Amino acid sequence: MRRLRRIKILATLGPASSDLAMIRRLFEAGADLFRINMSHTPHDKMRELVATIRNVESSYGRPIGILVDLQGPKLRLGAFAEGAVQLQNGQIFTLDSDKTPGDATRVNLPHPEILAALRPGHSLLLDDGKVRLIAEETSKEHAVTRVVVGGRMSDRKGVSLPDTDLPVSAMTPKDRADLEAALVTGVDWIALSFVQRADDVIEAKKMIRGRAAVMAKIEKPQAIDRLADIIEASDALMVARGDLGVELPLERVPSLQKQMTRMARRAGKPVVIATQMLESMIQSPVPTRAEVSDVATAVYEGADAIMLSAESAAGKFPVEAVSTMNRIGEEVERDPIYRSVLTAQRPAPESTAGDAIADAARQIAETLDLPALICWTSSGSTAVRVARERPKPPIVAITPNIAAGRRLAVVWGVHCVVAEDARDQDDMVSRAGQIAFRDGFVRAGQRVIIVAGVPLGIPGTTNMVRIASVGPEGGADI
Repeated sequence: MRRLRRIKILATLGPASSDLAMIRRLFEAGADLFRINMSHTPHDKMRELVATIRNVESSYGRPIGILVDLQGPKLRLGAFAEGAVQLQNGQIFTLDSDKTPGDATRVNLPHPEILAALRPGHSLLLDDGKVRLIAEETSKEHAVTRVVVGGRMSDRKGVSLPDTDLPVSAMTPKDRADLEAALVTGVDWIALSFVQRADDVIEAKKMIRGRAAVMAKIEKPQAIDRLADIIEASDALMVARGDLGVELPLERVPSLQKQMTRMARRAGKPVVIATQMLESMIQSPVPTRAEVSDVATAVYEGADAIMLSAESAAGKFPVEAVSTMNRIGEEVERDPIYRSVLTAQRPAPESTAGDAIADAARQIAETLDLPALICWTSSGSTAVRVARERPKPPIVAITPNIAAGRRLAVVWGVHCVVAEDARDQDDMVSRAGQIAFRDGFVRAGQRVIIVAGVPLGIPGTTNMVRIASVGPEGGADI
């Protein structure tokens, strides 16, 4: 199952894609890892999906990543006495701590932390931004607001606060229970919602204790101001454009997407572009031209992965959506402009031995026009370092650690193989050639470049580059 593209595809599972046959079809169509959204998935169903993915993984012999997406805090209004009201532009509307059902003048806001943090001039966006209020008077018991953009408002609609730094954790009691259930089940990535600051990521990592990697979802304006710290604390980044586009002007989202993609690449952290990428394919077997261009933009920018949400979870054409993304990725990466864009954006290597080795390996591989760049890696860090360089030849990562292999499923350009660790350097070189030959990356007589850490099996010791020739049966020699 060798992919003919470098960018990875993350497909969300749901009612349209939860049985073995469909997950198998999605993998064959191009999905490299799968997302389980805990907003809609009970623990029993999550465990069933993980077991099904592992079944598919074992039948293909390729590590498949599993990402569990935590719901995060959901801020909502209380109920109205008549179920709904119509808010008019310019009217005064009060949000308060009174649990009495609301009317056209007021409603309960069952979140004291919001009332405590609101200040005059702050915006409140209701029902995904359809209605907008501006706070005029605030206290711990109520907020008097003016309706700037009116509309119909009904029970339990969501509240977004783009201007307010909320003193709440990114993890609710539900998230903590979901997280522990996911970790016991053995998932690979945890996507953390409602991240406002690096401390939110650090809090989650203390609970996870290395049992999974953490992907910070950037969906709050507050996170934008602290992006460098959040990236440093995280293992990966997700650009959650849907919620970001609710709380920020829509026209800002494309430039922020580019900035985050480049910042994550500079930091050597995988970045996923998410939300509404092929939205029309929920109902249609073909996307709009604008959606194709949107996906292509993420590929040109060098993102590690692109994500399908409802398109694969609840849409009518989940396999077609994955297949379409796969074809877009392949076509963009054949474009000569693609390589020039990646090269122009290449960051300078960090001043570490591992990054210097990765950059040197990329230069050697491209200068000699080698067909593959092979990494022996215990933790996966060597492959991540090499992928940061966005080399022209494919990256073949060989690891004895299945957990590392599954986490690498989200990393740009990495074809991961789980194999017994090398006995010594000669065994490492020989089997690197055999594996690359077997998986179709090289032919007999060609040369490959091998990157590893010596002593073998010790994480974080990337310090060796070797060039080897592939023999008639795949084994490599110096």
